[in-house]
Amino acid sequence: MTSLGAPDLVDWNLAVATATRIARPGPEVSRDEARAVVAELRRHARTSEQHVRAFTGMDTGTADTPVLVVDRPGWVRANVAGFRQVLQPFMDRVRERRAGVPGGAAMGVVGSKVTGVEVGMLLAFLSSRVLGQYETFAPAAPGMPVPEGQRGGGRLLLVAPNIVHVERELDVDPHDFRLWVCLHEETHRTQFSAVSWLRDHLEGEIQAFLNEADVDPATLVERLRQAAQAVGGRGGSPEGAGEGEGGRGIVDLVQTPRQREILDRMTAVMSLLEGHADYVMDGVGPDVVPTVAEIREKFTRRRQTGAGRLDRALRRLLGLDAKLRQYREGERFVREVVARAGMDGFNKVWTSPNTLPTKEEIASPEQWVARVKPASA
Repeated sequence: MTSLGAPDLVDWNLAVATATRIARPGPEVSRDEARAVVAELRRHARTSEQHVRAFTGMDTGTADTPVLVVDRPGWVRANVAGFRQVLQPFMDRVRERRAGVPGGAAMGVVGSKVTGVEVGMLLAFLSSRVLGQYETFAPAAPGMPVPEGQRGGGRLLLVAPNIVHVERELDVDPHDFRLWVCLHEETHRTQFSAVSWLRDHLEGEIQAFLNEADVDPATLVERLRQAAQAVGGRGGSPEGAGEGEGGRGIVDLVQTPRQREILDRMTAVMSLLEGHADYVMDGVGPDVVPTVAEIREKFTRRRQTGAGRLDRALRRLLGLDAKLRQYREGERFVREVVARAGMDGFNKVWTSPNTLPTKEEIASPEQWVARVKPASA
């Protein structure tokens, strides 16, 4: 229950319990091996910070955010904490609207259980695939300073069992692979630590997206029902899930035209952040990761093929295929801008929200160069 006397739209505790119960177990490792992996990932996270700063020229000052090496249930719990924080204003609006609807309280209890299970199922799926993550909207850790105007702090998550699983699947040098992953995730930490306005800007876009949502309880339940049916593949085989209606993902089921405009801007920002991280990890790689070429070739092939037909269908449904395009398009944007303007010229992108690339500029980097006119170009 909440301070408003009504349940959340999502039963978050049930979501965590569901995800923890059905998440697949990680690879078999001995206790000593597990400890060694955790210790090595923590070391790599520290050394990656120096490599990323030197390569990018981005100054994080005295910023210090936690690094957590977690298992799959730990990743689920951490993300639920972040979700609850960033979604709280929207949840409050839904509860206020539902309080005035006859039977709204009862519908809220049932609906929160249903969505709690569905969210738990999605988190269970994702928890076995994420290697690392800079959790932008994590609640502030006790004793950690929070920048003025922010409600929480970031933290870096490294999902140890997934990293071990992928390095074995790809048959690559495990020590090189762990450092390579840390370089990518450390780049995200550097982005948000060095660019003071970035977190608030991204949260503002998310809140704008949510503010455009229809908070009519009946409409929300119907849209959530559609999403749940899509996840379950009802009306067709599991392999066909997500292929209907143009292969749209869950997010598309709840979008308004205004939300699509906001989502285009968010897509451009995420493409920049992900592409920049890929560019940096491969740029630093040759100096510190001897087998980086082999790792990149095998990892890219794995990204493109997925693990099977059901996996590919779920990726498409959840919008993960779009995320893969973000990596490719964003990395090409960064590479071409750096080639034209140098790293200092590219770093003009972090000046303000106005210098972020649009979705069209991500596809055509020369348009961004012409608009922003970085000095080195």
